[in-house]
Amino acid sequence: MKFSHISLLRVLVLGLFVAGGAATAMAQDARIQTTHLDTLTVKASQVVDVNLDERLMQFAAKFLKKEDPEEVAVKDMINGLKGIHVKIFEFETEGQYSVADLEAIRAQVRNAPWNRIVVVTSKKETNVEVYLLMKGPEVGGLAVIAFGPKELAVINIVGPVDLDKLSKLEGNFGIPELEIDSRKSKPKNN
Repeated sequence: MKFSHISLLRVLVLGLFVAGGAATAMAQDARIQTTHLDTLTVKASQVVDVNLDERLMQFAAKFLKKEDPEEVAVKDMINGLKGIHVKIFEFETEGQYSVADLEAIRAQVRNAPWNRIVVVTSKKETNVEVYLLMKGPEVGGLAVIAFGPKELAVINIVGPVDLDKLSKLEGNFGIPELEIDSRKSKPKNN
């Protein structure tokens, strides 16, 4: 899935990640229900559907290499998470999902304790909405809705999220590359 406005998203989200820290909110509050999207499977040319609960993440973490620093960081990141849930649909033609499909997701994150922190809109490219579940000053879950004319993605991370470490999950457990690595330095313009 191509996320073309991700540079702006990266700047906004990383600032909030650094300020957010780790969290201990109740995990069950952060789970987004997406089963209504299952009807889109027959319309899609490609589908990614990942549903990992805490037990499955710990099992998968056993296969990460201890000598690889990136895989160690991923193992550290998933420790304490209650779930990672990803649904990505790619379609051959436009109009395969409806506004109602999006609204069913948005209705779950519209009110407290959820907060919408990022919105990127475009008529031609992928639109992105990022929500955090807040319990006081702590982050207890993350939801990302990304959609374009021929694509729809919902990413939901349940449990205490250390936002500074979140970029380590990119490319793992079905989470697409979002280019949110805070450790990459950009060349300075003189």
